[in-house]
Amino acid sequence: MDSISLIGLTIGVAAILVGQVVEGGHIASLIQPTAFMIVIGGTLGAVMLQSPLRVFKDGVGMIKWILIPPEVSHSAMIQQIVGWSNVARREGLLALESQIEQLEDPFARKGIELLVDGVEPERLREVLEVEIDAWEARMKLGAKIWESAGGYAPTIGILGAVMGLIHVMENLSDPSKLGAGIAVAFVATIYGVGSANLVFLPAAKKLLAHIQRLVAQRELLVDGLVGIANGDNPRIVERRLQGYDV
Repeated sequence: MDSISLIGLTIGVAAILVGQVVEGGHIASLIQPTAFMIVIGGTLGAVMLQSPLRVFKDGVGMIKWILIPPEVSHSAMIQQIVGWSNVARREGLLALESQIEQLEDPFARKGIELLVDGVEPERLREVLEVEIDAWEARMKLGAKIWESAGGYAPTIGILGAVMGLIHVMENLSDPSKLGAGIAVAFVATIYGVGSANLVFLPAAKKLLAHIQRLVAQRELLVDGLVGIANGDNPRIVERRLQGYDV
């Protein structure tokens, strides 16, 4: 679990709540279901309107990475590639065919299959890099729906504030209803700005960082497979790939 994400979110929310109490306010006054429904529902609708279904599903599916990041270990990948390099050097590329079924990652499986099929090193790199670029573009589109949510939420919050003020104006003759309308107006703005800057925008940045780490691991794999295809010494392959493990 990525504890820093949980700690950061907790600190951010706690700072707002403690500040409210220190100023003499009540935490309960920040709990407005109507404002929450307007901001979150409106933001969700806007994001769904702008996004194709596949992109939206990718973005929603990635949100778990905020607390449970995808596993990325360059050192483990380097050791695996060096193992393949040793097998290929001793027994030939065809000996790697037995490794294919053991691989869970479809990208790694495809790379080994191309290697076993005797694809030329440069052609191997070209094919796999095209797949990396396509995968990266798709994942970034998914992550950016949260960036878009961070752009829409404050505006929807202002919309909620205007609606609250309209409610106030409609009930000027009934003072008992004025407080609720004003509360929705101001709390909707807090929800819009707060959700954008405490949740949506930071989440988008973190997802993009995870995507970059995954892309780097795939590039490491490609570099290693090309080295094996070129018949490089396993030690040379290992030392070259160690440049990725920073």
